[in-house]
Amino acid sequence: MSIFKPTLLLSMPQMQDPNFAKTVVLLCDYLPEGAFGIVLNRPTEAPASTMVQLDPPIGAGNELPLCLGGPVQTDRGWILMGEPPVGTEFRTIVDGLYLSTSPDVLRRVLQARPAPRARVLAGYAGWGPGQLDDELAQSAWLMADVEVDLVFDVESSRMWETAIRRLGADPSMLQTSPGVH
Repeated sequence: MSIFKPTLLLSMPQMQDPNFAKTVVLLCDYLPEGAFGIVLNRPTEAPASTMVQLDPPIGAGNELPLCLGGPVQTDRGWILMGEPPVGTEFRTIVDGLYLSTSPDVLRRVLQARPAPRARVLAGYAGWGPGQLDDELAQSAWLMADVEVDLVFDVESSRMWETAIRRLGADPSMLQTSPGVH
């Protein structure tokens, strides 16, 4: 198995699963035991500061939306940031993109004014052994390099199409075909 580097998974237009239709997934781990990713472009209507339960509660929070990171463990939170957090554990996904689950980081992100370059997500996307391999073989996903500006600077409603167009493809012309990625 070659060395894995984080990548973006872009669902094909024909994807019928409502959890993944027109999604951009940050694939963080891809191992024989399974894969782990976070959907980046599924914001809710509510600010994360009103949806997240911390003790003590968030007072005057900012307007960062709570995003649905995937259908698995939606009660589990993740914070993607453009700057490494100070004083806590985090994971570097790529330069300029850092992942944490720290309640202290979450509080700082939700109370910061103006809101920092960050995404607050609930849940994740998970695949069992071989499951993502099968989906890739069926051409259910396109793979793209992680681009930090896409994660933070492109509006969620435009992220999927923007990512596909950056690959040089027109989303309306894409069709699934086994064996072609």
